[in-house]
Amino acid sequence: MESADLVLRGGAVYTVDRDFSVGQAIAVGDGRVLAVGDDAEIAGLIGPDTRVIELDGRAVLPGIDDSHLHAAAWGIGSPPYSLDLAFPSVRSIADIVELVRATAAVRATGEWIVGQGWDAGYLDECLSGERSLLHRADLDAAAPEHPVCLTDFSGHMVVVNSAALRLAGVDRGTLPPAGGVIDRDEHGEATGILREGAQDLVQSIIPRPDYATRKQAIADAVRRLNARGITAFTEPGLGPGGEGVLGGALGGDAIRAYEELVAAGELTARVSVLMLPLAMGESADRLEDRVRDQLAAREPVDPRLLNVIGVKLFADGVPPNETAYMWQPYGPSQGHGALCVHGASEPLQEAELRRAIDTVHGLGLQAGVHVTGDHGIDITVDAFVAANEQHPRADARHYVIHGDFISDERLAQLGERGYGVNMNPGIKAQITDLMDAVVGEELSARQWPTRSAAESGAIFCASSDAPVTPPDWLAGISGMMTRRSKATGRVSGPEQCVDFATALRAYTSEPARQSFAEQWRGSLEPGKVADLVVLDADPRSVAPERLTELRVDLTVFGGRTVHERG
Repeated sequence: MESADLVLRGGAVYTVDRDFSVGQAIAVGDGRVLAVGDDAEIAGLIGPDTRVIELDGRAVLPGIDDSHLHAAAWGIGSPPYSLDLAFPSVRSIADIVELVRATAAVRATGEWIVGQGWDAGYLDECLSGERSLLHRADLDAAAPEHPVCLTDFSGHMVVVNSAALRLAGVDRGTLPPAGGVIDRDEHGEATGILREGAQDLVQSIIPRPDYATRKQAIADAVRRLNARGITAFTEPGLGPGGEGVLGGALGGDAIRAYEELVAAGELTARVSVLMLPLAMGESADRLEDRVRDQLAAREPVDPRLLNVIGVKLFADGVPPNETAYMWQPYGPSQGHGALCVHGASEPLQEAELRRAIDTVHGLGLQAGVHVTGDHGIDITVDAFVAANEQHPRADARHYVIHGDFISDERLAQLGERGYGVNMNPGIKAQITDLMDAVVGEELSARQWPTRSAAESGAIFCASSDAPVTPPDWLAGISGMMTRRSKATGRVSGPEQCVDFATALRAYTSEPARQSFAEQWRGSLEPGKVADLVVLDADPRSVAPERLTELRVDLTVFGGRTVHERG
């Protein structure tokens, strides 16, 4: 009988198999799961060289798969590469001003200052009603001789100072690119807030960190993810469409960096990639050629470590910016948002989105479409259906990314075809207190209908969308189980709460399905890869709202320890 390399016993081993069975012990050998059972059953696999870990009641889970995580962007958008502006690192506009001021004091005149993560929903001046957003004047006072660009938590908005606007050539007469918005005051002057595609006016001129720096930032990010128990993730958009974002962090050579990490034996996560051939507003005429160019540039690597499986498309923006494409008007502006695709009118934009989806489907690739508004979702799902009718494929697994306001009808259509939806419980917890005023109480309560998604038969995944929220899957599970606001504790849409098993599947077995990998990963069943995480307590012994207090003691990747808490 084969002896195990590693045995963990005396705890709760969540297999996340079909029956969600739980064992006492697990045996690992040659990078795969050998057996799960009670301690006595596993004892026969212990040999003289087996490492035995006593769990003492701790829990073993499959390695976590964050199925929508911009690791390259999270890496380069974190210190030391970028200012950390996320709550609780900053709590006010005054904090941001002081951080920018201190940074300018040690930077050469004219050097760019970049940061990421600010959220008006957590800034004291915005919460009190004193202010609504940051303004270029705030940054001018802190760094008059340095161009400054600070990306908000969503990645769909930046605030820049006057020096950055001058370098970008943005003045009274500047028109935003398709799908973009330049906020202006009553005098027609830019406030410094650039939304959606208008960000590119500044992002595209920020000097890019060199390739070695961006590659190192990815490697750093993967190590930090391992420490959180994450052994797989989807990079949702790398390619020409990301060249102007975060100093090129989402550009095509990020794929090359991952390939080089694989070749060097340094990639300790299983990465699925969606290509990003188009930036917001670019014509679908360029789509097929750019996809083929990206595929031709690939180097052969182990697909169980790095697999390019599809294409990301942008359909609309995000609800807090009122750029999600909605049927009903927003409360503050009475606007409906819009599609952020190429086209001079709504009918032309809708046709363009359908054409892009049809192109991806016809190429035999998976389409992951960023779409948040209910109107945009309806167009997207209709386009999935139409593309498959035109070019029938048995297992395309297209999916809606975010799907904030998706209806039960659209979820059922996705489920009927084996398609999916990828939702963000961490963002729900972060913005829920803001959304009543934006879309009304009824829609706000339904935003991200997780229970409806789980019961629809669609592939249902949960993810952090880091760097939008930290890659904290325990917070995500807690959020799905409680739908509780991070700031106030208010519960929003309790009828959409799910149980622990459903929430855990959304971070393990369901992402494996999204990535066409369910036959060999996503659960702790014999023969599957030995990717697992050990928590310091059994999550079922902890109240859902306290899950974030649990700690990752051990992360194993392919049978190899990649993180162990001291």
